[in-house]
Amino acid sequence: MQEIYDFLKKCGAYYLATGEGDQPRVRPFGTIDIYKDRLYIQTGLSKDVAKQMLANPKVELCAFDGQTWLRVAATAVWDDDVDAQEHMLQGYPHLRAMYTPGDGNSAVFWLKDGKATFASFTAPPRTVSF
Repeated sequence: MQEIYDFLKKCGAYYLATGEGDQPRVRPFGTIDIYKDRLYIQTGLSKDVAKQMLANPKVELCAFDGQTWLRVAATAVWDDDVDAQEHMLQGYPHLRAMYTPGDGNSAVFWLKDGKATFASFTAPPRTVSF
């Protein structure tokens, strides 16, 4: 899990795919956190992405550092723990202009049953589960 976190932090941005009916939706994301031995992402409950993850929690994300790409498939689990929200926002203080822990909109999701694949054009893929 630490390796996945480090890779996503290095990339700065990754792309999160969710499902909306039979239509996939992809958008850039930038938050990643490890809290209580779980990998977390953050968004607002008022956003479509949160509504999509609540309706269909199967997600995938992808990031590229210029040489290697990472694909992660997981189940997003909403966590209403205010301490988890605070922990996330400590790492992303610029988001405090939009989110406050416990405000009813700030939302963190942890990634359950994750399968991460590191791949490149020069090495065979390597998969890890978390």
